[in-house]
Amino acid sequence: GDRMWHFAVSVFLVELYGNSLLLTAVYGLVVAGSVLLLGALIGDWVDKNSRLKVAQTSLIVQNASVILCGIILMIIFLFKTQLLTLYHGWLLTMCYILVITIANIANLASTATAITIQRDWIVVVAGEDRSKLADMNATIRRIDQLTNILAPMAVGQIMTFGSPMIGCGFISGWNLMSMCVEYLLLWKVYQKTPTLALKSAKVEESELKQLNKKKESDMKPAEGVQLIVEKDVTGFEPQEEKEVGCAARIAEPFITFRDGWVAYYNQPVFLAGMGLAFLYMTVLGFDCITTGYAYTQGLSGSVLSLLMGASAVTGIMGTVAFTWLRRKCGLVRTGLISGLAQLACLILCVISVFMPGSPLDLTVSPFADISARLFENEPLPTIASPEPEMVFATGMPNLLNGSTTPANSDPEMSPEPVPLISVSLLFAGVIAARVGLWSFDLTVTQLLQENVVESERGIINGVQNSMNYLLDLLHFIMVILAPNPEAFGLLVLISVSFVAMGHIMYFRFAQKTLGKQLFVCRTPDPKAAPDSSPPGNTSTV
Repeated sequence: GDRMWHFAVSVFLVELYGNSLLLTAVYGLVVAGSVLLLGALIGDWVDKNSRLKVAQTSLIVQNASVILCGIILMIIFLFKTQLLTLYHGWLLTMCYILVITIANIANLASTATAITIQRDWIVVVAGEDRSKLADMNATIRRIDQLTNILAPMAVGQIMTFGSPMIGCGFISGWNLMSMCVEYLLLWKVYQKTPTLALKSAKVEESELKQLNKKKESDMKPAEGVQLIVEKDVTGFEPQEEKEVGCAARIAEPFITFRDGWVAYYNQPVFLAGMGLAFLYMTVLGFDCITTGYAYTQGLSGSVLSLLMGASAVTGIMGTVAFTWLRRKCGLVRTGLISGLAQLACLILCVISVFMPGSPLDLTVSPFADISARLFENEPLPTIASPEPEMVFATGMPNLLNGSTTPANSDPEMSPEPVPLISVSLLFAGVIAARVGLWSFDLTVTQLLQENVVESERGIINGVQNSMNYLLDLLHFIMVILAPNPEAFGLLVLISVSFVAMGHIMYFRFAQKTLGKQLFVCRTPDPKAAPDSSPPGNTSTV
């Protein structure tokens, strides 16, 4: 249900606003900004409350928000004409704002659910068995990849053969049903795993930045404390909070935000987390940007759907590669090998920038369109020119998006595959790189699970989500500043550079962790690995 909603909400907003991307862009900006600002606070809330309460609350809020959004959207689709005439259209505008606000709440609740289930519950369920933890992480990621394919297909078919209103009703009904099923499943898992009821006590906010220095001395005695009444565990802390004034209470979220980022910086896996975040600063993915560029190169929607399916397959292959590499070489080295594999595949994307068919033109300023619109008040120039039209017209109607120039019009144009070399290499590199990408993502995920102390798993993973959204925002800003296809090649080079910087950060982390043993690929002892090393030491896995 969550994947259906993430796909459908953008489509619904486009339908509502007359096939314009304005509402979708506003929604994306609000979602990214909210997670960026509130990620640490959400994680802190996860840490301060019992696991069952957090999971149940976030699940109910998420699904209830989606159901409410679906109902409001159905009302808007039914009475849009009447709403336009009321109060000069301001009522309809308020409905748009309400939909975006509730959808943002659903996304924040989804973030809390992901943190508590995928970063905390799964660690407790796996126990001390790190191989089991790796297998569970990989299984969750495979399910995620499959739902990324099946959910859009289901919603797309319903909206195609039905209507957007029917799609809203289907998603609302599905989330209502799935909420009940998920609630029961969470309750059963909680009952079958008694250790989920035990949670380390939460330390004071002012001491959060010093947690990493106190791990061995302060946190271990607190492990296994029952979080039935947290006020009894933290002792004098609630009394101090009662004595502070209103100004201090207002400042508390800002202090939590600051201390969360400081704690994230002090983590031993800080460089690994930053390396993962840097991978979000890229246009080399199957998002709206790359899809739009593919359309300018003449690829049709059917070809793009096949390419997206291929990327999902390679993503699943990456989860299989992760489990195999971890068993053979250990966790830290798996991330290093995965990074090298991803960079090797992205070389194809770099080569594609300079191949025939690439629209790269360094003589065209990447900021020409922005300056013309903002400062000169001139209409945007047309992108296509006669020469590129001749290049893209390969006479392949099954692959191209409407360009069908007769092949016999120019005998010299008979080698039809030549104009598609650039875009083919680009997508070949993107698809192949998914193997290393998802293997690296799983590596950093498990490093965070194993190395972050239990009492701050929520806030550290919340800050990690904020970092991911921050770099994702920067990549959208980069595209906004240079939107013309002639500059896409430059964006590809910048993206590969950021990916390389991310893996350099990870290499530095691996070097500090393993030292001279970094390039000694030895098979870890499965019996000794879980017991002989503390959770914070990954050099033996």
